[in-house]
Amino acid sequence: MIHKKITTLGLSLILCFVFVNTSAQNLDRTEKKIIRTVEKNNDDALKFLEKVVNINSGTLNLKGVEKTGMVFKAAFDDIGMDTRWINMPEEMNRAGHLFASTNGNKGKKLLLIGHLDTVFEEDSPFQSFKKINDSIAHAPGGNDMKGGNVIILYALKALHDNGLLKDAQIIAAFTGDEESTGKPLSVSRKDLIEAAQKSDIALGFETSTGFNYATIARRGSSGWKLETSGKRAHSSGIFSENTGAGAIFEMSRILNEFYNEVKGEEFLTFNPGVLLGGTFIDYDDKKSKGTAFGKTNVVSQTAMVEGGLRFISEEQKENARNKMREIVKENLPHTSAEISFTDSYPAMGPTEGNKQLLSKLNKVSLDLGQGEVIAYDPAKRGAADISFIAEYVDGLDGLGTMGSGAHTPEETVNLNTFADLTKRTAILIYRLINEK
Repeated sequence: MIHKKITTLGLSLILCFVFVNTSAQNLDRTEKKIIRTVEKNNDDALKFLEKVVNINSGTLNLKGVEKTGMVFKAAFDDIGMDTRWINMPEEMNRAGHLFASTNGNKGKKLLLIGHLDTVFEEDSPFQSFKKINDSIAHAPGGNDMKGGNVIILYALKALHDNGLLKDAQIIAAFTGDEESTGKPLSVSRKDLIEAAQKSDIALGFETSTGFNYATIARRGSSGWKLETSGKRAHSSGIFSENTGAGAIFEMSRILNEFYNEVKGEEFLTFNPGVLLGGTFIDYDDKKSKGTAFGKTNVVSQTAMVEGGLRFISEEQKENARNKMREIVKENLPHTSAEISFTDSYPAMGPTEGNKQLLSKLNKVSLDLGQGEVIAYDPAKRGAADISFIAEYVDGLDGLGTMGSGAHTPEETVNLNTFADLTKRTAILIYRLINEK
């Protein structure tokens, strides 16, 4: 009996399979051969996914990240790509990056972006690929983003197996520290930026937000730290002309005005993530934890907050920072305050070039009978490596595998959609490298 209740995902998959049979006329002979090759290789692709998921590659497990990179390196070598492992300086405590490339001048020059590391370190209890059923598997880092890496690999393999990578320039860049970016950024993202400057288009394979979505914009992220000082005194004198308000009241004033005066712009958010205040505080920013000492009968002498800021453009970021600086200047009696900012990920704005690239992806999806692909809400996406090169090339992201629970012990990867997403990627790459 067919159940009347069908999930959105299930319906999209049913429609996908129905359309595939009715839209073959929209693919040329070569594209049909690519599709058949993806289908033939899909079982191997899923076995490869299980293999790399079962290698722990938490960002700080440097040997594990490199080991994962070497498995991919061998696979790229097998399809005739030039590969190199790029070590990071020892003091950065990051493993390095894997780059694989083909050389040529035909069509668009492509940069395909993945990352080897996951959030699950060696001491995590979540370590292994395990099928729940024929459709879903628990997989630490399988969704974010080893599945996307495998889609890149097997899309390129389908093209290679049909002799279609000749004379094209394609760079596959798999970073080893996306989940916790090595500092300084000028070193850890140097090779990615250089690759972008030699490319026309960037495609990012971070986890998919849905079978019929792609990402044309991602918000950037920035850190901020606010420190306030007050006059240490007996609490009986608080608010007096000699004592003033204390550090904690000054901190409260500033945060309240941030909420009332800075909040409200589309795509702009800011979050105070940790707060300490009292007579003395001790904060370890590397571990994001600290201690505070104070008494109820003593006016607070010091307080601090560390937070994050998300934005859709550099202009929005700077406007928000300037508003915050102005608020910080207006101190309560006998208090002072300082705010500082640190850059992390730039924004990937919704450019016209990105929108045109989405149209090309949408055409591929429709020709495959997979349905329309639309832009995903950037307010719902975090920062990613593609943001570092958005100023140099048009790009799309969110092209990786489907799943759920990324960054949690419940992370899953959807096995049923894997071949279809690989087909979509392979045809998109094929068309782009053959554009005039």
